[in-house]
Amino acid sequence: MRIMGLDVGSRTVGVAISDALGWTAQGIEIVRINEDEKEFGLDRIGELIKEYDVQRVVIGLPKNMNNTLGERAEITTKYKRILEENTNIPVIFFDERLTSVISNSILIEADISRKKRKKKVDSIAAQIILQDYLNKEKNEHE
Repeated sequence: MRIMGLDVGSRTVGVAISDALGWTAQGIEIVRINEDEKEFGLDRIGELIKEYDVQRVVIGLPKNMNNTLGERAEITTKYKRILEENTNIPVIFFDERLTSVISNSILIEADISRKKRKKKVDSIAAQIILQDYLNKEKNEHE
């Protein structure tokens, strides 16, 4: 069963997909969105769900460091609801604190230019969210 991981921002959604066994996550693309224009990239996300036969979606929930939910979490909650209505598959939250920081650190360490980092950070953040989720699921079932 493949699982999709999403890192939802205001302008882009990073997308990652698990392998068929649910062991590893791979970042696959960044979908452009525009919250102000109510363009959420649902057509492309739907295409990817069908292409990869995704059975579940994991969305990173941007909690504050003190475990509270802010404005970005409220927007992400709305995105989750819209995605559920349009895909009819389970969509769950997973804590995403520090994933963008970790993503940037990985890209800096790999000596990727700032311009190229900006294009890849959301996809890597989605990959980290999904991999953390897969690891947690695996550990809970051992």
